[in-house]
Amino acid sequence: MSVDATMMPAGLEQAGQTDRSAQIKAARSLGYALLGMSLLLACWWGGGYMIRNNPAMSAFADFAPGPALTRLAEMVASGEALAMTLPSLERIMHGMLIAIALGVPVGILIGRFGFLREITNIPFQFLRMISPLSWMPIAVMAFATWDGAIVFLIAVAAVWPILFSTAAGLRRVEPDWFKVARNLGARPWHMLFTIILPAISQDILTGIRLALGVAWIVLVPAEYLGITSGLGYAINDARDTLEYDRLAATVVIIGVIGFTLDFICQQVISKLSWHRND
Repeated sequence: MSVDATMMPAGLEQAGQTDRSAQIKAARSLGYALLGMSLLLACWWGGGYMIRNNPAMSAFADFAPGPALTRLAEMVASGEALAMTLPSLERIMHGMLIAIALGVPVGILIGRFGFLREITNIPFQFLRMISPLSWMPIAVMAFATWDGAIVFLIAVAAVWPILFSTAAGLRRVEPDWFKVARNLGARPWHMLFTIILPAISQDILTGIRLALGVAWIVLVPAEYLGITSGLGYAINDARDTLEYDRLAATVVIIGVIGFTLDFICQQVISKLSWHRND
């Protein structure tokens, strides 16, 4: 009993030091984040100030933080921000689902079978390097609706990061795992769900995170097509009507949503990571 009594204060002290270290780390991270945002706002304000005081560019003065953030508050309060965001999120969701449905199984196949990897390497690398927006004329001709064309462009942009990340993750799986599974009588279906998918789940999610970033960038120019909804349309409409405060506010919305989606993916990946302390 006496040994336990002497050890308890040391354990409590160590736990307290760990908590203080975690608090200091969190405070430091928050401080750096606030500093970074302050620098970004300062650059934005400086740019707006120079534009406003330049007679040749004074027409674009509403790009400054003051008018843009005021208009942003009005758009959020009126529901305009939500109305322009929901169609874009729906298109992103559909495009990503198609990319995942194609990219994951094909990535597993080329990661598992060497001859498929050799056959598809050059064609896939060639197609990957073509800008997704280059497919826009083909998408317009191939799909009956504008929404279908936009979803196609998003899927084309998003499929490659998922496919290659999945294949690379599977190639890192220890081959002995498959030998042991076969010796134990595992069927291909069992190996898929007990070995392959658990082993490469983090690689798949990393690919999805990368794909989401690419798809979000492609979304805005894709929505310049003949539609009347979405964030891309709102950008184009604000430019045509010379509402530069609305245009800047829409850019802020795009950035906030994109950052939020990426943060959610990052948190999911960290929860599934086998090395959470890294």
